[in-house]
Amino acid sequence: MDSSIKIGHIEPSVIAFDVFGTLVKIGDRRSPYRKLMKWLKENGRQSKPDDAKFIMSHNLNLAELAKRLAVHIPDPFLQELKHDLEEELRSITLYEDTLSTLEELKKLGIKLALCSNLAMPYGKIVSSLLPPLNAYAWSYEVAAIKPESQIYQYLIDKLHCHAKDILFIGDTLLADYSGPTEFGMSARLIDRKNGQKLADVLADIIR
Repeated sequence: MDSSIKIGHIEPSVIAFDVFGTLVKIGDRRSPYRKLMKWLKENGRQSKPDDAKFIMSHNLNLAELAKRLAVHIPDPFLQELKHDLEEELRSITLYEDTLSTLEELKKLGIKLALCSNLAMPYGKIVSSLLPPLNAYAWSYEVAAIKPESQIYQYLIDKLHCHAKDILFIGDTLLADYSGPTEFGMSARLIDRKNGQKLADVLADIIR
């Protein structure tokens, strides 16, 4: 990832954050949804290009998802998936600088939002770890995923602002940089894997 992709000094009125790899991390990655899709393929269901989008853009739990995919999943395997999901959810934690950075930005009068591609159970956990923010664009509630324009428009509608007012921070080039900038927002990438902090990305704003 090219974490040097940045813009010059700006004064945004809103900062929208991606979630995983930006504000929170998974300690015990079990990937239950990926495991489900692998099992479906091994049992005769052809994978579809929009499978990942379907999972992240529908407000469904694992059992409901299986029903919508019109496949009978043996109960022992379904219980295994549920256990994996529970363990993965339990291992989600904030990066050490997340809360302090959000607090600093709030003190500056900046509105804060989340915009993330994720399955429904993850959104509830993330919300419980973070303080109340100004807007949330969860893919499973919006029925669209980044970089689709609908999810960015949803943010703007919730915040009653313009695209140019928003600075987007995330760790994925297409979803968190190309998508937002093509929509008219400003955007910056963060590279947590190489130790980059939120303060590094927001140095000209948090001074």
